[in-house]
Amino acid sequence: MAEDELDDDLSAPVVPGGGRNKTRRLILIVVLPILLVLGAAAGAYFTGAADPLLAMIFGERAAEPPPEPEDTRIERASMPNPNTFVELPELLVNLDSAGARSQYLKIRVTLELQNSADQQKLNEVMPRIMDNFQVYLRELRIDDLRGSAGIYRLREELLARVNVATRPIGVEVNDVLFREMLIQ
Repeated sequence: MAEDELDDDLSAPVVPGGGRNKTRRLILIVVLPILLVLGAAAGAYFTGAADPLLAMIFGERAAEPPPEPEDTRIERASMPNPNTFVELPELLVNLDSAGARSQYLKIRVTLELQNSADQQKLNEVMPRIMDNFQVYLRELRIDDLRGSAGIYRLREELLARVNVATRPIGVEVNDVLFREMLIQ
């Protein structure tokens, strides 16, 4: 009889890890898609892609700013636009290079003024501004313009030079903005 029991056990198909495979399949088929859907929903919520859908579901605008008080809207409308921008002509200068090959800097700059009334006064001293820029830029080396720190120093130096040129006429320039900068 012991032999018969051994023969029956040998004839039965053997499934390796029978219980563990069912658990893995359950995880792959059920749990993994649920986690993927939850992750996609969280990503859509945090990036703002789900805002229109949430607005439809809850019946309110998700990105609507609160209404401003009446008096602040009147103040903003009566305030003059403080920013006036003046584009300078394109500058092309050769840089101070130690090598035999010349290197050039092509730059287009915009100046930000405090008010629009200063634009006419600025045009009166434009030759002086362009001369200050030309002299300074010709003394630059290619190493002076490397990286964001070099560009920042260039902006600060140009701003200081333009404010020195406009000081006698009472105009103050807020910022120097680069529209184009090309080094060849």
